[in-house]
Amino acid sequence: ESAKMAFESAQKALEMDDTLDYAHTLLSAVYLVKRQHEKAVAEAERAVALNPNGALVYNTLAGVVGCSGRWEESIIYGKKSIRHAPFPPLTSFHWLGRAYFMTGQYNEAILTFKKALDRNPNYLPAHAFLAASYSSLGREAKANAAAEQVLRINPKFSLESYAKTLPYKNKADIERYVAALRKAGLPDKPAMPLPDKPSIAVLAFDNMSADPKQEYLADGISENLISALSKISKLFVIARNSTFTYKGKPVRVQQIGRELGVRYVLEGSVQRAGDRLRITAQLIDATTGNHLWSERYDRDLKDIFAVQDDITKNIIMAMQVKLTEGEQARAAAKGTDNLDAYLKYLQANEYSHRGNMESYALAKQLAEEAIALDPEYAMAYGVLAKLHIADFWLDTSKSQEQSLAEATELAQKAIALDDTYAEAYGILGYVLSLRRQPDEALAQAEKAVALNPNSSELHYRLAKVLVFNGKNEEAIPEYKIAIRLNPIPPSNYFWSLGLAYAETGQYDEAITWCEKAVRQAPDNLWSRIMMTTVYSWSGRDEEARAEAAEVLRINPKFSLERFAKRADPELVSALRK
Repeated sequence: ESAKMAFESAQKALEMDDTLDYAHTLLSAVYLVKRQHEKAVAEAERAVALNPNGALVYNTLAGVVGCSGRWEESIIYGKKSIRHAPFPPLTSFHWLGRAYFMTGQYNEAILTFKKALDRNPNYLPAHAFLAASYSSLGREAKANAAAEQVLRINPKFSLESYAKTLPYKNKADIERYVAALRKAGLPDKPAMPLPDKPSIAVLAFDNMSADPKQEYLADGISENLISALSKISKLFVIARNSTFTYKGKPVRVQQIGRELGVRYVLEGSVQRAGDRLRITAQLIDATTGNHLWSERYDRDLKDIFAVQDDITKNIIMAMQVKLTEGEQARAAAKGTDNLDAYLKYLQANEYSHRGNMESYALAKQLAEEAIALDPEYAMAYGVLAKLHIADFWLDTSKSQEQSLAEATELAQKAIALDDTYAEAYGILGYVLSLRRQPDEALAQAEKAVALNPNSSELHYRLAKVLVFNGKNEEAIPEYKIAIRLNPIPPSNYFWSLGLAYAETGQYDEAITWCEKAVRQAPDNLWSRIMMTTVYSWSGRDEEARAEAAEVLRINPKFSLERFAKRADPELVSALRK
């Protein structure tokens, strides 16, 4: 609306007097906002022809020729603008510094943007270009410091939004600039708001052992800490799936805090040498980068349970959270005193995350070995139950009903051994839904969430049970809680929410979430199936057929006859259409 008013005012002025150079500069700026680069340059050149000694007209021309991709010319006109003005405007330094950056003259860009900041220390674009220039020179510390200034001025800054404001003609210019800003540590998306209670992300601990095969131990300790903290209702704990995406990446703690929406981040390392264990852990305030607590443990391997309990206790104390006796007991629960059974369980759990049939088979064997070593180890029964559910969906057992029956029996056994084991209730609720026992399934799924309110997986399973019960409206908020606890989830979180929206007739929302699933996992069969379904239900037949073609690309042997054995008839109908 402002651009429209400026455009009309400039045109009216030029109708009265075509020699008004300032009206041409105003019109040039409006054309630039409208991404009409040739017209913007033509108006700016007309203004210079009318006033060849005017600082403002050269300033405008420097800006618009740069946005048109003519960066060398932008430097020439930028210098002329500054030479013609005893006290040049801030934008003169901006256009000149930007052109220096785009032509690879990073040191000149830095000097120029520092002059801009002498005028206005809170000028965000200057800090942004400093971050990009330092980043391009490989001066990481300086780049990070400039990026932090951008976020100080605008805590909601994101590259996704910022890129849309850049009026550059050449997409490659935008991509190069944004890539340099990303390298400096600026986030792609806006920072997530912090929850109203202490929030924490436990990163995958580094494996410092000489043997890379000991990685399962470092991962297992990290996951157990997540599980212990998740049981505390006074905390907000991010799921393993999200925190482990940073594994092995040189990412700053502040960036992790912004992307996951947490105040605290725990990182650490594990080193095993025979029967000796060294564990280090440190808790960091992601909003400031300050270390709140750190400790190093040199212990015998058999002391691993005590070490994990101690780390959990110290994290809670550092975050100034007071627990009830019951919460303390749940947080410290370790499940077994048999070290060998525990290590087998950790290996089984690690293989269960890999998502292929070979890994599932090995995980099943390890879980069975853990149970043989300790027949009263509830968590071993729990992971084995999940593997039988995987058999059901992958159709890798003698019969699907047998897979569900065995999963049911194993989950019930786990609960009998430990009636506070939330995951077992979640597994049982899900399996009972698949076995068409909706009321009992819902009761079990709700109990699971009550026992572990921070588990994204349990909120996801509760949502699934609600969907199976025909309660799609109630399932939607549960899916959203699951995604907030797991901000970088597997694609099934997205398409499941999309399907729930579709079932309630909210097709625009359904398409948005299913498209997220497809973008995240373009070769995932289920993402494509659900995208096909939602497009079909919403009447977008052409897009539905295109997605159906993608289903067949991924699995040329896909057939509705086989799919119908496990799917809702309405899904099958949509896919057939």
